[in-house]
Amino acid sequence: MKRALGGAALLAVVLLGGCKQEVAAPPVVKADPAFAQDNELWREQRLTELLAVDGWTSLVGLHWLELKAHYIGSGSTSGIRLAVGPPRLGMVSRQGKDWYFTPEPGVPMQVDGKPVSGRIAFHGDRDEVPTLIHFDDGKGVLSLIERGPRFALRVRHSEAPARAHFGHLEYWPADPSWRITARFVPHDLNKTLPIVDITGLTTEQSNAGAIEFERDGRTWRLEALGEPGQPLQVIFADRTSGRGSYAAGRYIDVAVPDSRSEVVIDFNRAYNPPCAFTPFATCPLPPPENRLDMEVQAGEKAYAKPKSEVAA
Repeated sequence: MKRALGGAALLAVVLLGGCKQEVAAPPVVKADPAFAQDNELWREQRLTELLAVDGWTSLVGLHWLELKAHYIGSGSTSGIRLAVGPPRLGMVSRQGKDWYFTPEPGVPMQVDGKPVSGRIAFHGDRDEVPTLIHFDDGKGVLSLIERGPRFALRVRHSEAPARAHFGHLEYWPADPSWRITARFVPHDLNKTLPIVDITGLTTEQSNAGAIEFERDGRTWRLEALGEPGQPLQVIFADRTSGRGSYAAGRYIDVAVPDSRSEVVIDFNRAYNPPCAFTPFATCPLPPPENRLDMEVQAGEKAYAKPKSEVAA
């Protein structure tokens, strides 16, 4: 036979059964409208620049120059075969340290809005005024880039598959807690940091200082690239790299440190490098110092190419 409950115990059961226990609701954090709007404007500008006719999605070729002279064009007889344009576009040649471009007779092209009819100096992206050769009714642009001891032709086209079939950018929800006021720790003048790019080339880049900030009860440190007194860039990787964000890391642009040696680093504005959208870029990779042992669930997520672009 079951044992009867005592008076006090019976009263407790009745009281508990007759009412529900109230659980306190978590506090509601109201988003700052100005923060949300400013962040949305930044995302719109980011997309606009990416899809511009000279944006990163317009790239259709990257051709390294290994010889003193190359015939270029889309035809099978060209030494460097372009994905777009006429079968024979012209010849790129080198004399000493200088590069030149000689157009194919009868093929229309322009530089600075003027027709090109004979050999011209071909200035690269490290020169004060790079040469941009427009062809294919202005839809294509040929330029010269310098990477360490190597030179390459970069080709853009307004009808590039990556641009014409672009999908969309995805972000983690904007979170004000990832907009952090940090300390800027300047380095000695002329300090550089070796940065490896996706082609394997190592380049010494100006390293004005480090950015230190607090998160999750710890102090974190990121090396910043750029000249003293100029805007900075941070190239970093974290535990979301390859697990939600782009595997080769992300970039953040940072303003000039203020008079108190403080900067704002906003991880909501972490963005993918060009290599996330095109194989024709030479993206710098995060240095070992900037590989964070934390999950930065903020900013731009990995880009998923739509099927239409892959098919193209």
